[in-house]
Amino acid sequence: MAVDIDIIALERKFWDAMQAKDPDAASGLLAEECIVAGAQGVSKIDRQAFARMTREGRWTLHEYELKDVQVISSGPDIAVIGYRVREKVTMDGREMTFEAADTSTWCRRDGTWRCLLHTESVLGDPFGQGRTNAA
Repeated sequence: MAVDIDIIALERKFWDAMQAKDPDAASGLLAEECIVAGAQGVSKIDRQAFARMTREGRWTLHEYELKDVQVISSGPDIAVIGYRVREKVTMDGREMTFEAADTSTWCRRDGTWRCLLHTESVLGDPFGQGRTNAA
């Protein structure tokens, strides 16, 4: 149970750092390299690149709310968290609110938790029926 509390607190700390656009706090929670996956694709990113993206990104996270948070752990030094998140953001000057399903994988090394993987899937049609498929 203590791991659950630690991981939930770390995930909130990460979201708070993103909301504050604090590149040091956000990148400090990542492993030396982290995989990020979402609608934009999959990227392997290091702390310096993530800090730069946080600092220079053309987005502002105004509000977020985590719901249905679930944590599993296969040992004392690895944990996965999943949840729904409601985000109110401005991207490229356009304000929007949306919900997504997010996951993060956290690993503890030398007593410090670091995020190895973060995914975000915007919620909607789970089978993409409204999309066109160009072959």
